[in-house]
Amino acid sequence: MRVLVIGSGAREHALVLALSKDPEVVALACAPGNAGTASLSETYGVDATDSAAVVELAKLWKADLVVVGPEGPLVVGVADAVRDAGIACFGPSAAAARIEGSKAFAKDVMTTAGVPTAHSEVVDNPARLDAALARFGPTWVVKDDGLAAGKGVVVTRDIITARAHAMTLLDGGHPVLLESFLDGPEVSLFCVVDAEGAVVPLLPAQDFKRVGDNDAGPNTGGMGAYAPLPWTPPGLVDDVVARVIQPVVDEMARRGAPFSGLLYAGLALTEKGPEVIEFNCRFGDPETQSVLALLRSPLSRLLHAAATGALADHPPLEWAEGAAVTVVIAADGYPGRPRTGDVITGAEAEGVLHAGTRRRDDGALVSSGGRVLAVVGTGDDLAAARAEAYRKVDAIHLPGSHHRTDIAQRALDGEIGVPVAR
Repeated sequence: MRVLVIGSGAREHALVLALSKDPEVVALACAPGNAGTASLSETYGVDATDSAAVVELAKLWKADLVVVGPEGPLVVGVADAVRDAGIACFGPSAAAARIEGSKAFAKDVMTTAGVPTAHSEVVDNPARLDAALARFGPTWVVKDDGLAAGKGVVVTRDIITARAHAMTLLDGGHPVLLESFLDGPEVSLFCVVDAEGAVVPLLPAQDFKRVGDNDAGPNTGGMGAYAPLPWTPPGLVDDVVARVIQPVVDEMARRGAPFSGLLYAGLALTEKGPEVIEFNCRFGDPETQSVLALLRSPLSRLLHAAATGALADHPPLEWAEGAAVTVVIAADGYPGRPRTGDVITGAEAEGVLHAGTRRRDDGALVSSGGRVLAVVGTGDDLAAARAEAYRKVDAIHLPGSHHRTDIAQRALDGEIGVPVAR
């Protein structure tokens, strides 16, 4: 199988790495890729959101399967264009990608499907903001209704901070979604879905959105993740598929927008059970880096089955024993405006995935984005995986960089528990 991956981050590097080990993959390309994917696949400088350019490349390269990584291309219809050209594509249509592209749309789908989620309200006029804020709190959840790369959310107990973030969004022409706060540990569950309604769940993971240790500071695109989750209750995945994923998949089909690709449920495990925080229409970053590090089934076969409506016939997935931990190394200034162009050394170890990197003309590896590297450690258990990840992190040098030092620590210490109904 000839597989073309679209995207340029660490998620795409993780996909390329898994596909490079797949005996069924005879040729592999990534566009536009990065300095890490370039060592494993052919690289083509294509704008990932340019449907015509992606289709032209897929045709010229004779791709059997196109895998679209980021949400941006999916929301603008790149997957539609690839399928219209007669090429199998892993990724939802633009109509189905609205489940991430519009949080208000996702809420409407969940309400109709009877899926448990936080109470919410959309505000599109500053004149109605204060009255709406008064109906929420004392912990306010304020979200950009559109795509925000994981950084459009503020969760705060300070109404002044909540109002300021909402006004910034509204002043920029973005509707605001206010939500009630869901209390409980968070879980990311990826499910591979095909247009026939079949669902195959992957391992649950947990990511870390705040920039600093102990969840301090603003939200980011994700500073680390680990899988699996030793503290989750038995049967959680089956329960979420039955109560959350399958009803949403069925409702999307009923609306004439069947979902095909990766449906990602961000969940809070509350005292009432799992409730949805949000849906994404693609593999999450950095959870993908941990989850795929443990997958032993051929990835190409799984993604091709989803792309061609044959997922119901796919054999059960096989997973490695043990755990995987991912730690993100970010550039100085992130999640604000990052400093770029700094030389990176010590990033040659296996499991060091590139996110914001490029090669200079002299061959030096330099930073080119906010989240620069995702460092993955695996081991027989969570402690061993965490130790391996931080050992690799300690060997990497990027001037001014920062990373969290507490990824998976609370799980390792047994400090995470699911609330019990009172």
